[in-house]
Amino acid sequence: MGQNEGKKKITVYDTTLRDGAQGEGIHFSTQDKLSYVKRIEEMGSLYVEAGWPGANPRDDNFFQLLREQRLQSTRIAAFGSTCKVNESPENSDVLLKLLASGAQTITIFGKAWDLHVSDVLRTNLEENLRLIRESVSFLAQQGREVFFDAEHFFDGFKENPAYALRCISAALEAGAAIAILCDTNGGCLPGDIARGVEAVRHEFAPRELGIHVHNDSGLAVANSLVAVEAGVTQIQGTWNGFGERCGNANLSTLIPLLQIKGNYSVVSDSALLKITPFSRFVAELSNAPFDEKQPYVGRSAFAHKAGMHVDAILKNQRTFEHMDPAEVGNERRILISDQAGKANILERLRRFVPDILKEDPRVEKAMIEIKDLENNGFQFEAAEGSLDLLFVRILNGFTSPFEVLDYHVWSDPLRGELDSVAVVKVKVGEATVQIASEGNGPVNALDTALRQALASFFPILEQSELVDYKVRVLDGSRGTEAIVRVIIDTRLGHEVWGTIGVSKNILKASAQALLDAINWTIWKFEGSRK
Repeated sequence: MGQNEGKKKITVYDTTLRDGAQGEGIHFSTQDKLSYVKRIEEMGSLYVEAGWPGANPRDDNFFQLLREQRLQSTRIAAFGSTCKVNESPENSDVLLKLLASGAQTITIFGKAWDLHVSDVLRTNLEENLRLIRESVSFLAQQGREVFFDAEHFFDGFKENPAYALRCISAALEAGAAIAILCDTNGGCLPGDIARGVEAVRHEFAPRELGIHVHNDSGLAVANSLVAVEAGVTQIQGTWNGFGERCGNANLSTLIPLLQIKGNYSVVSDSALLKITPFSRFVAELSNAPFDEKQPYVGRSAFAHKAGMHVDAILKNQRTFEHMDPAEVGNERRILISDQAGKANILERLRRFVPDILKEDPRVEKAMIEIKDLENNGFQFEAAEGSLDLLFVRILNGFTSPFEVLDYHVWSDPLRGELDSVAVVKVKVGEATVQIASEGNGPVNALDTALRQALASFFPILEQSELVDYKVRVLDGSRGTEAIVRVIIDTRLGHEVWGTIGVSKNILKASAQALLDAINWTIWKFEGSRK
């Protein structure tokens, strides 16, 4: 029997491609959207709001391409508005383009706050009800599943509850399959949400009811949870909480929260295991930084640093973890820092030698070396690649499979975009290779030259890439003579790891971090299997 059997079913309406794309710095190309739709099939039967037909050529092209896709479980929805004031649905360009999109599910929004009717639409309350009623009826009569977004419902309900409820009534009586209650400004408190949902359920007793919440008060997930507990059956949101202003309800948090903590069936058990990698995929696709402190899916969600905490969790994971990270495709991380004890280091070493004991002298050796390095400016919390490289050297005597004989880097601002050149000379076994490479900066030039020199010996290097570069001055009082710490993040597939270098010379620190990144890539993906 599956874990979801017997639980109340909650459907997911994913508006990342439309609402999420309205977030600052978020952009999806047509190809990005196609990749998204193909990948989300793995998450099971979800509604995906694909965009607003007619709003721009990109959305029109996307809906055209979607007709060629053979989607098994994903249900595509088109988004738009009601017809305009004093306009009939049959003559509405918006509604006709929604029908022409081919989407079998159409979501339209209408005003549920009398303030918007008077100040934005500049019409009377009865005309607004006509817009809702006739627009929904027109689309439903064309055989489409119609969802009605009651925009600003909760603000409207607080100021004029009778009219807000009349808006819901107009949509349901006209044939809307679901009315979605929206906290569009994102300023409502959980009590406001509960009262609004309970009023709709008491007045209409709808079989299906949705919630759409923005995060302007930091309560989007909490408000969605309260709505579900009050009887809502559909949650709307975006992955990673992307969206305008402060974003929308975060599906990456809300789905596991409801399914693991609550008595609800949201996605399949197999889909739940893919929550973490899918959240990272969405961030990569949008070229947005991934928030590593996100609940459930962030790298910090199950990261433990304090020695006493680690000691306790190794004895019983419930002491400092509210759930098993594997349930959402995440993993526990034991951080190493100046606050770490032997338990932290021992647990990390057991990734390489599962049966190593606390009394093993290599544990003490690792602890001494880490403390000494941190005393000299190293920090391993964000440089786990360098840390693990140190461990494999201590455990099995790892040595680099190549030797850097020499390197030179220089920059010339008159060269244009590729303003730097690096020349490296490396030795692998009996072979010596010398390469010169250009780059848009000295670090990029050095990274490119090293990879070109070594790629023929270690092909895996062609698949990895440098994705982040951070520099921190450790002692600002010494000016340009200060010691600097360089952290480099490298990615291969969906796996990312950091490496570190420390020196008074920023290029030496960068080279050290780059060499650790290359060595770790070779050991992890080639050397460890030999």
